[in-house]
Amino acid sequence: MCLISKKLFVVAFIIWSLLETVGCANLPQVPHHTLSYAIQDGAGTRLGQKITDSLAAHQGQSGIFLLGSGLDAFTARAVLTGLAQRTIDVQYYMFHQDTVGRLLIDQLIKAADRGVRVRILIDDLYGSEADDVWTALDAHPHIQVRLFNPFARNGVQMLQWITRFNDLNHRMHSKSFTVDNQATIVGGRNIGDEYFNADPDLAFADLDILAVGPVVPQVSTSFDQYWNSKWAYSASTLTAPADLTRLNDLRVRTATVYDEQRAAAYIQVLKRSNLATALRTGKVKFAWAEAKVISDPVTKKERKNQGQSELLITQLCPYMQKASRELLIVSPYFVPGKKWAKMLCDLSQKGVKVRILTNSLASNDVAAVHAGYARYRKRLLKAGVALYELDEEVKNAVKKKFIWLPGVSKSSLHAKTMVIDRKAMFVGSMNLDMRSLNINNEIGILFFNRKLAENAAESFDQNIGKMAFRLELKENNNSARSIQWHLEKDDDNIIYDAEPYAGFWKKLGVGLIRLLPVESLL
Repeated sequence: MCLISKKLFVVAFIIWSLLETVGCANLPQVPHHTLSYAIQDGAGTRLGQKITDSLAAHQGQSGIFLLGSGLDAFTARAVLTGLAQRTIDVQYYMFHQDTVGRLLIDQLIKAADRGVRVRILIDDLYGSEADDVWTALDAHPHIQVRLFNPFARNGVQMLQWITRFNDLNHRMHSKSFTVDNQATIVGGRNIGDEYFNADPDLAFADLDILAVGPVVPQVSTSFDQYWNSKWAYSASTLTAPADLTRLNDLRVRTATVYDEQRAAAYIQVLKRSNLATALRTGKVKFAWAEAKVISDPVTKKERKNQGQSELLITQLCPYMQKASRELLIVSPYFVPGKKWAKMLCDLSQKGVKVRILTNSLASNDVAAVHAGYARYRKRLLKAGVALYELDEEVKNAVKKKFIWLPGVSKSSLHAKTMVIDRKAMFVGSMNLDMRSLNINNEIGILFFNRKLAENAAESFDQNIGKMAFRLELKENNNSARSIQWHLEKDDDNIIYDAEPYAGFWKKLGVGLIRLLPVESLL
């Protein structure tokens, strides 16, 4: 036994040494950042002048415009980029180099060519997919690109998940796009075709807020904290020194996107859409509201003796708990955990109408998350919480639209929002799952506008039965309860006794994941 133990020890030591050698590469020593901050005098810019009168007429309030359509969401970003005179701050979890991504990169380069300072901050989970782009952009005298919590480029990324797991597990999931510190876009969308209706095979139903007024500098303050943090590395320090040859090559590659058929719809909306015209003329019909930005601090990544009061969910929770009539939650990834499941059950048992819409197993693009959610369904249903799971097949057939589910041909739910008592609404990047609540960094805007909140809730009422399964508990002969999925179709109530449209292997995979102690990571 002693000899076997020694051999096992030697084998384990060799394996670990290989992991350390191959997977544990060193990050470059971060030089002292050139600290930079949002401008404070943006009111004099072209964009600022367009909203001056409206802000004066609504003292202390922020203007809110919901971007449910993917085309509108692209238009808002692109037109604001074209209007920029001083600064553009871009913060995203993903920034794909597809049609929408390249169109926006081209717009950002043109803004920088005009002398606009462009700061781009991208989480590095997928950042290395575009190292050549980030390095090229970093060569522009008016563009800086930083990657948040990066992987070392001289090591194998997959193995770094083993050797640096505690560090790399924390991701910057926040999403914001701010121009001249006068207008900002915050919400659920990453940058990529699937978030803006440009992918014919996949589209995420999503929601952003275009906002002006007091919430804008709050978003900028959050951005500055991330930008100037010790976890934000200059792209060119991670990859290769930036040079103008790379930038010129990128200009040429990016310009070809305008010749692609898929780009045609986006080029047209920039020229002719109502929103594009309204933005350029300063005639956007904002809804005005008391509003506040709620975000996680950048120090959430350290997970030290940090006060829980600073977390986004802790700041948002009191508003949820004050609900006296109704709480609507839309979360594509829903894993409440024991604590938040209890809060939702308690609200329901106090008479609050709690309704939750999330992805079904068939529409969920992350099956592991569904495993974490599934274990809470019966508990929530027993407490009277209404659960709905998106049905993309019915959604295709009826082709209905409502505020947080724009009409698209194929869709997975991606919007993250809630409505409280039809008086307040929250829109942001936060899923109600363990990863968003406890691990990733998130941001959102909470606003108090009865008309927008009521419209959102009424749209939910009118369309939810046509677009989602309603889950109910069925009493069995042995007093045990099982879940049924109810669906309204052609005036019929169709009942499923098992996860609809999900194949055997997908169900088996979810069942196996439920046995693993991984809920805290979901």
